[in-house]
Amino acid sequence: MTKVIATLIAGLFATAAFAQTPATAPAAPAVVKAEAKETKAVAKAEAKETKAEIKAEAKSAKVEAEAKKDVAVAKADEKSDKADAHAKASKTKAKAHAKAEKAEAAATPAPVVTK
Repeated sequence: MTKVIATLIAGLFATAAFAQTPATAPAAPAVVKAEAKETKAVAKAEAKETKAEIKAEAKSAKVEAEAKKDVAVAKADEKSDKADAHAKASKTKAKAHAKAEKAEAAATPAPVVTK
């Protein structure tokens, strides 16, 4: 009988210990709420980081496009300068040729006609 009573008393204490565990259950929503808040903060930080990366990529692409545009403008200017130089050289050559012909004509006396 003593063993039966001891078992009943031990069982009573065990159920009392297990019965008290639901008292910590109200703390669980606070933990869940904190975890949700933390998850939200992490998601927000990741979104900010992604946004910054996209912004940096767009800026880089813009700078690259401007550089390509500058190169194209420089090439066009170079072609224009080359064409101007070619035209100037042709004009100078034509002038020199005309001057040489004029000098040659002046140096050669007119043929004398005898009657």
